[in-house]
Amino acid sequence: MNYKNWIFVAILLFVASMLIGWAMPGDTTSLLAEDIAALQDLSSMLASLPPAVMAIIIFAKNAVALLLSFVLSPILCLMPLLALTANGAIVGLVSAMVIEQESLGFLLAGLLPHGIFELPAFIMGEAAALSFGTVAIILIVKKESRSVLVSTVKQDVGHVLLALALFFVVGIFHTTIIVALLQKQTKDVVMANLNRNFRYLMIALGLLIPAALIEAFVTPLLLGID
Repeated sequence: MNYKNWIFVAILLFVASMLIGWAMPGDTTSLLAEDIAALQDLSSMLASLPPAVMAIIIFAKNAVALLLSFVLSPILCLMPLLALTANGAIVGLVSAMVIEQESLGFLLAGLLPHGIFELPAFIMGEAAALSFGTVAIILIVKKESRSVLVSTVKQDVGHVLLALALFFVVGIFHTTIIVALLQKQTKDVVMANLNRNFRYLMIALGLLIPAALIEAFVTPLLLGID
């Protein structure tokens, strides 16, 4: 599946989760009161910092989240799937609360300026993670690829020991990716996918820079926060 299709998958998961979060009943909010309070405390802490420091922290937090999602994506794509669904649900839930307590204009002022950059970055990064993670799953499931990987491991004692060591350190899915890089038949597939998705990941990280700057310098002014 090409990258464009993964973009559609990421958007679908995020939007569906956002709608679910929006439609959550009122008593659900009370169950998440502690989590929401923690988010409010974090926002208050960031707001008390100088804008430049705030921008750096926001960028670092978002960048680390995207990088971890990409690196851990070979583990059944759990991280990108969780990131898309959890963040979508939180955005929907918090948006409904803000509109109820404040107004739609207040919500748009708080989300739109930096969201123009941050949301595309998030979708691009998670789509790249889904695409890369799927490669590991296909290499394990697909019979032809699996036979190539097994033959690579069996080539000599060194490969056997390497595979065993990697299995205990990074697990079966990351071991599959690394072993695939040892054999030309699978190396070309893995490297083509990695190069393409790494490029999109770098674009996503680049978009997080203006998003963090806007959130730190512009959004507080629009919301009237001193």
